[in-house]
Amino acid sequence: MDRAIARILPVLAVTQLISWGTIGLPAIVGNQIAADLRLDLPTVFAGTSILYVTMGLCAPLLAKPFQRFGARCVMMVGVTIAALGLAVLACAQGGVLYVVAWTILGVAGSATLTTAAHIKLNEVAGRKAKGAIGILMLVTGLSSTIFWPTTAFLAAHVGWRGACLVYAAMLLLICLPLHTFGLPRRPIAPAATAESAAGSEAPPVLERSTFFLLVASIALNAFVTFGFSAVLVELLKAEGLSAPEAIAFGSSLGIVQVTARGLDFLGGGRWDGITTGLVAGALLPIAMLILLVGNGSHWAIAAFIALYGLGSGALAVSRATIPLVFYDQTEFAKAVSHIALPLNLISAAAPPILVALLARVGSGALLELAMLCSVGAFLLLLVLGRRRRVVGMPAASSG
Repeated sequence: MDRAIARILPVLAVTQLISWGTIGLPAIVGNQIAADLRLDLPTVFAGTSILYVTMGLCAPLLAKPFQRFGARCVMMVGVTIAALGLAVLACAQGGVLYVVAWTILGVAGSATLTTAAHIKLNEVAGRKAKGAIGILMLVTGLSSTIFWPTTAFLAAHVGWRGACLVYAAMLLLICLPLHTFGLPRRPIAPAATAESAAGSEAPPVLERSTFFLLVASIALNAFVTFGFSAVLVELLKAEGLSAPEAIAFGSSLGIVQVTARGLDFLGGGRWDGITTGLVAGALLPIAMLILLVGNGSHWAIAAFIALYGLGSGALAVSRATIPLVFYDQTEFAKAVSHIALPLNLISAAAPPILVALLARVGSGALLELAMLCSVGAFLLLLVLGRRRRVVGMPAASSG
């Protein structure tokens, strides 16, 4: 691995692990928050949806700061805002301040979470950042494993408000210094570059149709994978499993997903994000079909978990690395900032849509919709694969 990447990867791994872990509070202390603030549980969990929506809306606005000042400066400001958001959450006495706190955390997340980290890796390594992004996603996948028991411990000893304040302190005392001193500075972009960036509202390197195909393929797969993360246990119960069986099968999914990400990382630079997306995307409709025709049998559910886990785990890497195929270091930050808007809106909308579909229509309709979205995303990736070769030709001839 390149030395420059090797120096910053541990910094980003630690800060991303903490940043993602600290916003997972509702999963552990949601009932305590609901009782303390006199809110119902769905309203408490809506805080996460507010986070994603706010992140999506803010992401395009940060494209210019990322390009002009670099990810390091944006992340330093973002982590400070995140600490403020957790402090506001700790002080909340009702629904209004609770919503305000999650809105602040959403603003911070657009500046500090996954998109920002990937932009920093791209600043350092360009298209060679694919492997580093894979490693980072392996590490951040452990955030709930580490922070869920940590949150439970803190809540038992200092309450959920105290846990918020402890996490705010961690952001200021650990993440902020790591961003400040552990990430390399990037020279401020020349005025001409900033002016040209300000003059366009969408990434200009590719045809607009290619950018829309890119966004649509990522969004369709994200709709399925983010939605299933919320509805999987209930889906398996609807297929006939008991609650303990559904939890046992569902819990194994994370292991399969991490395995898929590890396999993609071991592939190194031998394939790009589109190839990963095509292979992984082909597994999803097969998994849905097996569950549809399997009549709730254990073999069908095990096959579904294996194929869906491998596909969804690799697709997480693919979503992050496909833009590397089309965008250079100059335009990558702008492109992924625009892609983050629909991606985060999908992340917020998919769980309630699929939960409502499962409750009102049944598992068959949910699986059919998921299969349709997965097939559509696969076909779009096929088109992008053809355009990848076309886009690459001028670059090769100009050298």
